Amino acid sequence: MSRARHSKRSPFQGIVAYLCAVLAGAVASGAACAADPPPPAAVVVTANRLAVETKIDRKVYSISEDAQSTFGTVTDVLAVIPSIDVDGDGTVALRGDSNVLILIDGRPAAQLSGSGAGDSLQSIPAQDIERIEVITTPPAQFKADGASGVINIITRKKKSAGLSGSAQASLGNSGRSMVGAGLSDVRGPLTLSASASFRQDLRRRLIESTGSAIDPTTGLATTSANRLDETIHRAVPLAKLAGEYALGAHDTLSLSVDRSGRSGNRNYTQLSQVGTPAGEVTGLTERQSAGHDWAINSDQRFGYTHKGGPADAELDLVLHRTTRHEREHYDYTNISFLPAIPEAPTNLSFREDLVTTEFGADYSLPLAAHRTLKAGYDFEEDDFRFGNAGNTIDAVTGLPVVNPDITNDFAFSERIHAAYGSYESSGDTWSWLGGLRAEWVFDDARQLTDRTSNGRNYLRLYPSLHVDRRLGDAAILNFGASRRVSRPDPADLNPYVDHEYAPTLRAGNPALRPQDTWSLEAGYGYEGAGFSRGATIYYRRNRMSVTDVTEYLGNGVSLSTKTNLPRNDAAGLELTANGRLTSMLGYTVSSNLFHSEVDATALGTPGLRSTAGINAKAKLDFRPVPTISGQLTVTRSDRRLTPQGYVKAVNVINIGYRQQLLSTLAAVATVSDVFNGQRYVRTVVTPTFTEDYRRALQGRVAYVGLVYTFGGTPKNKPANFEYDQ
Repeated sequence: MSRARHSKRSPFQGIVAYLCAVLAGAVASGAACAADPPPPAAVVVTANRLAVETKIDRKVYSISEDAQSTFGTVTDVLAVIPSIDVDGDGTVALRGDSNVLILIDGRPAAQLSGSGAGDSLQSIPAQDIERIEVITTPPAQFKADGASGVINIITRKKKSAGLSGSAQASLGNSGRSMVGAGLSDVRGPLTLSASASFRQDLRRRLIESTGSAIDPTTGLATTSANRLDETIHRAVPLAKLAGEYALGAHDTLSLSVDRSGRSGNRNYTQLSQVGTPAGEVTGLTERQSAGHDWAINSDQRFGYTHKGGPADAELDLVLHRTTRHEREHYDYTNISFLPAIPEAPTNLSFREDLVTTEFGADYSLPLAAHRTLKAGYDFEEDDFRFGNAGNTIDAVTGLPVVNPDITNDFAFSERIHAAYGSYESSGDTWSWLGGLRAEWVFDDARQLTDRTSNGRNYLRLYPSLHVDRRLGDAAILNFGASRRVSRPDPADLNPYVDHEYAPTLRAGNPALRPQDTWSLEAGYGYEGAGFSRGATIYYRRNRMSVTDVTEYLGNGVSLSTKTNLPRNDAAGLELTANGRLTSMLGYTVSSNLFHSEVDATALGTPGLRSTAGINAKAKLDFRPVPTISGQLTVTRSDRRLTPQGYVKAVNVINIGYRQQLLSTLAAVATVSDVFNGQRYVRTVVTPTFTEDYRRALQGRVAYVGLVYTFGGTPKNKPANFEYDQ
């Protein structure tokens, strides 16, 4: 559903007016419902729908405790939550925008930034997650990064008294497997916990592209076609230790240490062809790659909390250090059939290191009449180092010869001093939360190979405001506004060319500037007897957004770089509903009716271009008896606009089954992407270059396994399946 526009007048006026009318109708209907007499008693919906708590500044999605009885990852949890989209590579988007800040327990993690963030999210076990906070207009206490908002992943911390634990084991198709165990002990003021897991995974990706262009050297029309078949084996170990000690009634110390890894072989075969529109083949090559990659992530946190003093004030101090180290090495055999050229062995190595050190101090002071004052200071230091090393193997001596075109060393450091203050007032009818955050940023990007540097420092203010108005006991109106920033990924500032997937090359741009975003939203929610409904209208005004730009270099080779767009706005209407269809069948549905607009005049496209579409999710939970439950989820991400073309829609279906065999033993089976719908299809259209690019994850993924728990009070709760993707 897409169309082009060429007008100086913004089309958002029409859509905003339409969405306001829809919202006004919903409010009128809800107000009538709110005026009805309340139900005689609260009804608890026991179908396995996501439990949602709406706060003044966020939505909190609780993951039921028996999420630990599933074998998925955190991306499987995120994929079923309204507003969130997750693609096959683990990339997360919030309301269609991938510029989202992902936190773990309110703090950034090195493994969740940069190009490896998707792999890291697909490595965090789902059973470690207690709830997900979705914050589309974040308040002042959150770091200002993330144009579309914040996703805060809260890990499990509540422990049963005494000794308790769990163990899981599962087998999947194509050699996949997962084992894990957790143990906790609560003795008086001391709480200790430990967990470990090991996952083996297999992923096969098929990447195809076809294109036509005007050769920049000869001026003649050319065609190109590439096909890459890649197999990736993953071994993912993870271990975590945590402890908490209460120093009396008011003071608590906490310490946590976790370490995770990722390693395995990555092999592919690539065929590339160049020709003429008449069908004549002028170039035919094959590239065989055999390589290995690994990553080590670590996280250490020390915290101190004091509660008490005047008006039960609370002081939280956190010292946090997180690291990511990645290494990759690939050996290539390059065969040219046309023209006939002897084999040319090459190799390529990558290294990437990120160290983040953070200190935070947060103070909360409750005041009279349901008012709260908060203030805090945060310091964050990020040190990033990235390097490429490429060699050509000498045909005579067999020794590697350094290729200077693809060998470089890049460093980036960033230091952020932040201070914030906020004030919240809660009443029976009106509640509001206002805040202001100031961030002073110091950046230094250095290309060590050619001894060039690019540094900047700037001070920006980030205000936020949230207002709620209750309409009786069941309905509520809310409003939110905030200013956000999306800073370029450090690797996107490196100008050297990445040759990993030649002839599709990539390079950074040292002149990239941070994106500035203003977000506005207004919503309506209604909680009925065993059901809920919601509608939210939103608008994002983006300036200097970072986007990909592709150009044709000739001989079948294309180069994608980064640039800033002067304007890239989005608006939409989110609708949610959940409840029961029958006594045994529960449902959760959500949709995002979106409209986006891109000003790509700087890229040679005249005027404004806009598109509209619908992203939708549906989840059915079937529970015929207390010990058996089944689940079906359907997600659709609609076609969306890019500065040089568009990306096609994606449809995914997952199913799951759970049976409680004993009070402490459960069996679970899941099948993800039943119809192999997880694929990324992008079309690029410029005056001199057209390309159709397709990337697909091959094959559905199935798991069967057992979960054993002990200690605490055994509970038979509905299943909450998380699917591998």
